[in-house]
Amino acid sequence: MNDKSDLKDQVREFWDDASCGEVYALGQSERDYYESHSKARYELEPYILDFAKFKEGQVKDVLEIGVGMGADHIEWAKSKPRSLVGIDLTPRAVEHTKNRLAIYGLESKVQVADAERLPFANNSFDIVYSWGVLHHSPDTATAINEVWRVLRPNGIARIMIYHTYSLTGYMLWVRYALFGARPFQSLREIYSKHLESPGTKAYSIQETKQLFNSFSKGNIRTQLTFGDLLQGAVGQRHRGKILSMAKLLWPRKILKRLFKNHGLYLLIEAQK
Repeated sequence: MNDKSDLKDQVREFWDDASCGEVYALGQSERDYYESHSKARYELEPYILDFAKFKEGQVKDVLEIGVGMGADHIEWAKSKPRSLVGIDLTPRAVEHTKNRLAIYGLESKVQVADAERLPFANNSFDIVYSWGVLHHSPDTATAINEVWRVLRPNGIARIMIYHTYSLTGYMLWVRYALFGARPFQSLREIYSKHLESPGTKAYSIQETKQLFNSFSKGNIRTQLTFGDLLQGAVGQRHRGKILSMAKLLWPRKILKRLFKNHGLYLLIEAQK
């Protein structure tokens, strides 16, 4: 087994243990369980709605790569697309999303699949959407080339990947590099070892432009996140007294003003 295959297995195992955002899912009934997740998700990240433009899925062929717990996928389904497909590397996410669709009486073809080898013909979709997924793939460049391949001419990709120069990255560097007596450890290493699944990557804006250079045009912007601002249940992997104190004292208003371009998220809209 080569290194990339081994890493992919580790990524699969990490996310199959708990889908992203599962900590926010509460409630006695299945419907309450999923609705509490959606409520928390869009309260913490309202910019998802503006970026995804779910209503544009109407009468379109839509693919979501990395369905997670299915909150965004449900929104795509509600838009009444001509066809809707969702994939995820993990059976857990596929099961969550299928359950969610059934509760709301909505339809989609959801399946386990690999973003680096999409099981679809060229020019199959009008919209390809992926929120916070492709930076976990061992070969992100190949995954983005697959997005380009399955899009129709003039089709739109809306992708979120992580930004190298972010407050989240700086905080992790201080904790694990500076306080860990490894001051020469790079942000690349920090993300790979300490942010979510093994091998997680982040990109500069220039690197992101290179990743999307096959597209005819695109727009990239940064987004400060609840992670950068230490809100919600952020820091599940890094609990401790220092984190608890930082959440209380974090100067969010100042950071929003001075570090508005240092958010963890890069929001990319690109046209084939």
